[in-house]
Amino acid sequence: MSLLPELRYPSVPEVVASARSLAARRPALCALREVGRSRAGRPLLLLSVGHARRAVLVVAGAHSNEPAGGATLLAVAERVLNERELRRGTSWHFLLCADPDGASLHVTPAPRSLFDYHLGFFRPAGHEQPEWSPSVLPPDRLPPETRALTGVIDELRPYLQVTLHGTDLGGSWVQLTKDIPGLAEPFAKSAAELNIPVETGASDAAGWPASGPGVHVMPAPGAGAAYPSMPDDARNSTWYHAHRYGGLTAIVEVPMWASDLVDDPAPHPAPAVALRRLAGRLLRDATLVERVLADATPRLPDLDGPLLRAARWGLELVPGLAADWMHTPPADDTRAYVGSVDAFARRLPLRAAAMLLRVLLEHDDRAAPRLERLVAAWSEAFADRFRARWVPLEHQIEHQSRTVVAAALHARDRAA
Repeated sequence: MSLLPELRYPSVPEVVASARSLAARRPALCALREVGRSRAGRPLLLLSVGHARRAVLVVAGAHSNEPAGGATLLAVAERVLNERELRRGTSWHFLLCADPDGASLHVTPAPRSLFDYHLGFFRPAGHEQPEWSPSVLPPDRLPPETRALTGVIDELRPYLQVTLHGTDLGGSWVQLTKDIPGLAEPFAKSAAELNIPVETGASDAAGWPASGPGVHVMPAPGAGAAYPSMPDDARNSTWYHAHRYGGLTAIVEVPMWASDLVDDPAPHPAPAVALRRLAGRLLRDATLVERVLADATPRLPDLDGPLLRAARWGLELVPGLAADWMHTPPADDTRAYVGSVDAFARRLPLRAAAMLLRVLLEHDDRAAPRLERLVAAWSEAFADRFRARWVPLEHQIEHQSRTVVAAALHARDRAA
């Protein structure tokens, strides 16, 4: 399952070292090459297995706070090398980390709790995220990581792009830019075998049609947004870049901690009332973080570092999102969906607080102890509310790997 001597989330240098080892072991079949450089000059590396024109592209590390992807990528690459059937008429290509700069700032090799996870938290502002930047920036301002990713898609023209994502607490789900008939069954079977709940009402896919429990298909262009205030649109992301070549993208999400509350399809008795209540809590929590930020700002020497940029960006989303939940009819009326919104409403201020805390601790600011208590309390409340249980890392990797392979096989049949 892993090329690492111990089972934990690998760092980007460890993923690169393992990929080099694979390429050296089978040089006739594998190649590792640089396809670009990050904003800070870090190499963006692509491992290729096989030489067929028909291609699958697997992308890890698009979000720095979702660390399972690197280990999954290595597991899938190992499986492709060992199973000739997976290479029949198909080459596989693995972008080892789409955002190595972001990965260098998120520190969570083996978190013991949600609080521990948040002490090392980093997730860049939306316009700095490689997959999302095309949805909010003009083409001439796209970061080099985005241009490298779209350049790889232009070169390979994959029939399938799979991008490996994750969630801190919840369940597993899949987002598809086009349906892959037959994927829902192996996805659900894998999740059940590994005791991973399927997130049937993921707020990330609010209002999208489903081809099976937890398998969501993005709506066609022109469909109304579930959250009108959100500044981005998945249909303008790099996920849709493969469509120009007849391909599609699958986004595979896997949880670090599971909650058995996220797969309840029963109708919620009062979803609109619940969303208004969650919106109010979101506004109150964000205000607490904003007050700490306002108090500390005059004492901070650098107000434009990546942690503060990301914290402010998250806080800026709050008023519009709260208004959406208060005034827009719920996109889904299930308990699972309301629970997913509850988790979303906890994440935004908690993540902003966690990143601000890292800045305050670095400068030994007097506001740090107060904010650390808040991050600890919110992390504990989040875990308690959703009855969080750790998903063994080997299960995270196995489920995500199985889903990647199932998507590739079923999409290949679709494209044939």
